[in-house]
Amino acid sequence: MKKKNNNSPVKRLFKYTARHKGKLFGAVIFMLLSSGLNVLPPWLFKSVVDDVLISKNTFMLNIICASIIIIFGLKAVTTYWQKYLMNEAGQSVVKDIRIELYDHMQRISLKKIYASRIGELMSRITNDVSILQTLVSSALVDLAFNFLTFLGMFAFIFYINWKLTSLIILILPVVALMLSVASDKLRKAGHRVQENLADITATAQEAFSAIRVVRSFATEDLELERFRIANDKNYGALLHSVSIQGIFAGVIEVFLICALAVVFWLGGSNVIDGTLTPGELVSFIGYIAFMVQPIRTVMNQMSNLQTGLAAADRIFEILDMPIETDEHAKIRTAFKIAGNVKFDNVRFEYESGQEILHGININVSTGEKIALVGPTGSGKSTIADLIPGFYTPNSGRVLIDGHDVREFDLKSLRRQIGIVPQECILMKGSISFNISYGLDDCGMSKIIQAAETADIREFIESLPEKYNTEIGERGVTLSGGQRQRIAIARAIIRDPKILILDEATSSLDAAVERQVQKAINQAMAGRTSFIIAHRLSTIKEADRILVIDSGRIIQEGTHEELLSAGGLYAELYKIR
Repeated sequence: MKKKNNNSPVKRLFKYTARHKGKLFGAVIFMLLSSGLNVLPPWLFKSVVDDVLISKNTFMLNIICASIIIIFGLKAVTTYWQKYLMNEAGQSVVKDIRIELYDHMQRISLKKIYASRIGELMSRITNDVSILQTLVSSALVDLAFNFLTFLGMFAFIFYINWKLTSLIILILPVVALMLSVASDKLRKAGHRVQENLADITATAQEAFSAIRVVRSFATEDLELERFRIANDKNYGALLHSVSIQGIFAGVIEVFLICALAVVFWLGGSNVIDGTLTPGELVSFIGYIAFMVQPIRTVMNQMSNLQTGLAAADRIFEILDMPIETDEHAKIRTAFKIAGNVKFDNVRFEYESGQEILHGININVSTGEKIALVGPTGSGKSTIADLIPGFYTPNSGRVLIDGHDVREFDLKSLRRQIGIVPQECILMKGSISFNISYGLDDCGMSKIIQAAETADIREFIESLPEKYNTEIGERGVTLSGGQRQRIAIARAIIRDPKILILDEATSSLDAAVERQVQKAINQAMAGRTSFIIAHRLSTIKEADRILVIDSGRIIQEGTHEELLSAGGLYAELYKIR
């Protein structure tokens, strides 16, 4: 299991910059040059007053005017390259994080995924990454640039008059304290904003995913109210964040202006008594005024900074989730399974203390057809999900050809297991893409053969574009039976040695079910098969039927043997 990383999000973000250090180095060089040029204009104020206005030196006036043009011209060039290179590096970092996040989310334990709202997870990869993008491409750049400018200006005012600068030094801790308090409050507000935004995304995603249910029960107004509540919470959180930023920005600015007035009074007194020249005072005041701008920028970017760091926290929270492959496992990558499956005293629980399977023992020979039946929630699908390693037993072992599933490379194992779920989700794309899904080097002959076995070839070839026909998102342009048979073709095109049919016909009417059952029988030929079914008429030909109740195998035998024995199977058969 991957341990949680306790580093701050800023430190973790910096780790992603290593591969882009060339761009960052160039950006830092131009940032230093730009900050240095930004510090020079107030110093020219001193020369304007002392050397031009008082001394009436025309040559110096020409020099200063030319210097201003050169300084701001160079500043425009260095600022462009600083922003360009820093944004390029920042966007590259965000691109890397987005790819890693997406890859990691696909490998997270199914327990974690099913315990989360899909919309919430989608919000991490869309909303949170977008906000992080603003952080690294804008907020951090502005903060770094203004911090360097502030330091440069501070060095100049110390050079002009260290006594007046000492007063500024006394003020800075108070400003730093205010910024720290504001930062903490904005970070918490940023978390609330992101959580509420994720709730909006999840609410909308759930409603549109189940749009047929919403329309069927005429609950559009109910879903609208749910969305409105989530939207109002997000609105309130945003206003709270803006309020915090506005209050602290105003307080800090008033405090700095009061400090400026004190400095102006003391500096004016020094000019009067001759210890400071008018030009030095003007330059000093100019630097103080210019220093207010970096502080104002920090306040303006503080909300973006803290919201971005809150988004980074949420992203790294996902990246810290353990993935399903145990890093200490002995991985078997080069293998070809025969299809023998054994459950050795398997116990399993989704949540601690709530055991779902209680000591399951099953031994299935290669090519055998096993049916799992029982009431809803008895544990049938959980047993099937343990075979491809979707979950790991809490105790006991699931063995394939005598080897623990935990020893296998799961990708290699799953490529040899065909699964036809109850809800056949097809991907947006063509029919051929869906049948050959995940197979890069699959020829058309294999696709046609799989379609033939799944009894869907005739229908496909009757279409104007045949196998190139686009079927729409989730396969909504096909009937239930057609989707089911394409799912069967998708499962068997890899020639799997193990086939899992999880209530593959439960949502179909009797006529369509008979058509699909023909395809299923053809698909099961020569393969170790596990059939989960509510309609017991579909499993009469199974070699063995296991009756599951409350996570235990309570009966086992053929259809005729179980009917003769009576018990739960006979009861279920009568009512179904």
